[in-house]
Amino acid sequence: MTNSTARKVIPRSIWALGLTSLFMDASSELIHSLLPVLMVSKLGASMILVGVVEGVAESTASITKIFSGTISDYMRKRKVLVVIGYGLALITKPLFPLANSMAVVVAARFIDRIGKGIRGAPRDALIGDIAPPEVRGASFGLRQSLDTIGAFMGPLLAIGGMLLFANDITTVLWIAVIPAAIAVAILVFGVKEPETHRTLNTEVPSLQLRDLRNVGPAYWQLVAVAGLLTLARFSEAFLILKAQSTGLPILLVPMVMVVMNIAYALAAYPAGKLSDTIDRRRVLLIGLVMLIAADLVLGFGENLWMLGLGVTLWGLHMAFTQGLLAAMVADTTPTELRGTAYGVFNFVCGIAMLIASVVAGALWDSFGASTTFFAGAGFSAVSLLGLLFVYRKTR
Repeated sequence: MTNSTARKVIPRSIWALGLTSLFMDASSELIHSLLPVLMVSKLGASMILVGVVEGVAESTASITKIFSGTISDYMRKRKVLVVIGYGLALITKPLFPLANSMAVVVAARFIDRIGKGIRGAPRDALIGDIAPPEVRGASFGLRQSLDTIGAFMGPLLAIGGMLLFANDITTVLWIAVIPAAIAVAILVFGVKEPETHRTLNTEVPSLQLRDLRNVGPAYWQLVAVAGLLTLARFSEAFLILKAQSTGLPILLVPMVMVVMNIAYALAAYPAGKLSDTIDRRRVLLIGLVMLIAADLVLGFGENLWMLGLGVTLWGLHMAFTQGLLAAMVADTTPTELRGTAYGVFNFVCGIAMLIASVVAGALWDSFGASTTFFAGAGFSAVSLLGLLFVYRKTR
């Protein structure tokens, strides 16, 4: 399928959701590419505190998703929750440059991630509602690719801002407000919720978490594998700190996120298309192998070339897993429970991310960076074995 054909097949609202993700991620990654350095260098945070902050932030988002997904099923409307979530993210962007203590950083990350949690499950469920089944993998891959383009635009903006403002991190963080505002405008005016999802009668559905018992074992097997995978993939803040410890100048530290997200953006859509033609679990296996390779390279690497290779493999792993897992949730759940299913899925992954980030920070503080990445490789290998077991059992 050519790019022009993809534009005709994939609905406009999915493109608009992708562009919304692009601009909001540009804003968020501008901040995230500098925030670990700000926390450690300016605010005096330890590595384990960085892990706790990042883990709590991401798990907060995931816990919130379980409620927002269920609410979107109950309301039979998803866009309003997506708008609220992105709107909260916009409101919190000025808090980061205003932060003069770790307490402000923690509050800003907490509120920002609540916004992410509110929008995440309804947005993914909305894509599942809009996308025709024959291009579902490509649709999730497209949104992920556009999201990731924003993710490397953000660090590039950070580097440009650091050059322009003579390494003044506080001033550079103000730039993040602009793309966040653009994202919310695109969402409000560019996304149309499908009529088929709106209430067709006056009866309000009674949806409860226990209804997920009806979705079948394939969904729960997917949740288990995703939880193990998230234990292996701790916060990307540790990639930035690895770059700094390898000797990359502070001005160029955001390049780590640029390299990772270029690989992510280039591969996410092709990986999604590939998953529409072969068993998605095979594509997921490729992604797990790439994560193991990334962790080993980063664990052994002590120079910038090894750092670049490890970060590239990390980005390819993200491309072959993140959009794919979202598509697999849609594959294994009915429309009326899809928001709730995404919420539970993200809740499990969020708890795993909290554990992974805290453990990664503790290992780094106690034994050094290499041990952190070797532990990640070990968890990745366990995830790989779990997926192989499920795959062979259900063939």
